[in-house]
Amino acid sequence: MRSTKRWAKLTAVAAATTLALAACGGGGSGTPSGSGSASDATSSTSGGAPSGQLNLGVAYETTNYDPSTTSSALAMGSNWHVVEGLYEFDMSNYKLFPALAAGEPTKVSDTEYEVTLRDGAKFSDGTDVTTADVLESYARTTADTSIYKQFFSFVDSVTAKDDKTITIKTKYPFAAIAERFVDVKIIPASSTQEEMTAKPIGTGPFKYDSITNTAIDASPNEYYNGPKPAKVEKMHWDVLKDDAARLAAALGGTIDVMETVPSATKDQLSAAGWTLDEVPGYNNPFLMFNTAKAPFDKKEVRKAFHYAIDREKLVKDAMGGDAQVATSFLPAVNPMYKEASEQFTYDTAKAKAAFEAAGLKEITLITTDHPWIANLAPQIRQDLEAAGLTVNVQSMASGDLYANFADVDNPTYDVALAPGDPSVFGADPGIIINWWYGDNVWTQKRTQWATSAPDQFAKLSGIVSEAEQATGDDAKAKWGEAQDLIADEAPIFPLFHRTMITGINGQKVVGAHGIGTTGLNLVGAAVK
Repeated sequence: MRSTKRWAKLTAVAAATTLALAACGGGGSGTPSGSGSASDATSSTSGGAPSGQLNLGVAYETTNYDPSTTSSALAMGSNWHVVEGLYEFDMSNYKLFPALAAGEPTKVSDTEYEVTLRDGAKFSDGTDVTTADVLESYARTTADTSIYKQFFSFVDSVTAKDDKTITIKTKYPFAAIAERFVDVKIIPASSTQEEMTAKPIGTGPFKYDSITNTAIDASPNEYYNGPKPAKVEKMHWDVLKDDAARLAAALGGTIDVMETVPSATKDQLSAAGWTLDEVPGYNNPFLMFNTAKAPFDKKEVRKAFHYAIDREKLVKDAMGGDAQVATSFLPAVNPMYKEASEQFTYDTAKAKAAFEAAGLKEITLITTDHPWIANLAPQIRQDLEAAGLTVNVQSMASGDLYANFADVDNPTYDVALAPGDPSVFGADPGIIINWWYGDNVWTQKRTQWATSAPDQFAKLSGIVSEAEQATGDDAKAKWGEAQDLIADEAPIFPLFHRTMITGINGQKVVGAHGIGTTGLNLVGAAVK
């Protein structure tokens, strides 16, 4: 079967530059590519009744499904089917459409907007949705303990005009209101966070039936009245973190869609009649430095690591060519991308000189145990040792890396290698940059960069703030300044940006598509 490689640049441009719903036609979405189209999915379920079961093999695991706090690829992906924001993205192209909202935000002034809820909207337990639920969901999403708080620093207040309409006031003109409020998922105000962590209730096309450590089951939400109704009677997620386990499930016929297909297995899936949907995105392996610890407080040392690593070879050998070497913090598919002023061209001698000047001879590289990250470690170790370092590698579960090494007071680790992808929250460069460089756990605790380089941290924060208020060429210039500063400091910087490969059994599934980020979004998909 064919391999569909979709270069997402044009649709990303549309999503990030319109910054308004007008371009989305008031709720329409683009036709997804992959093994079938949206119209195929509709015709496959004549009469509109959901039918059949869709089985997904997913690559990540979690125990936190709370929409106001989770960033897990698994929870984000499954929640896309169950909970809604006022607005949502078609994740295949980042086009925006009204979800729980009845339509576009109504502009009252440059700093005030109103959003009306969809008529007749109910949660999957049958209770009506009111603005009280929206306000409580916003409060949880922007609580001090939430990772999402940083996305809403532009908001002055969110209040209820009545039971159906909310008023959003901003601190300054901000055009991307709808895009940012995608990340406020609406849940019942009466629910507890413990309940939502275990099994969220939402207003989306599906409802959770069960969630365990190894599987998720969902069925159609009988109360859903939005634009993207369920087309299957049941969705089943198998949590298969191991690449070989997902491949075996795909070839054995127990799953119909496979997340994160390794490059080395593409031929096997193609030979079995599967379609491969390949989408360049932001997913990346990054090096993260403890800048509170010498000599990693020196940017010259941090940058030397990137000069020491042959990233072209990593992409070719470890990724089978399915990635793009990072030439900036943002990937080239983002419309606000700028090639950074500093390019980390492979240069062992330059890296070795910087290490020697800093007196650095030995390091411990801690890594997560994701299979594709583990595949990178041997070459990275070899390259760093060629530049004069003795390298000790410690691999561990992602949760252990953060809980035991990075999210502690006065961290003592040297360098970490881990994966990340904030584009699950949208293609907005403000979200992507603020995820790692905002006033949050990454800069205050994990890298310590806000403390070790306060002037540069403040400078970047100012540039980002100006960029978010600018438009057109002025905005692009400001985002370019931000990318130059990040490359020059590099407390966190990607080695490459990965092409996300989704395997789809086109003999069974229609209307399915890959996305350029982690997780799977099969809203609108059907089975034959």
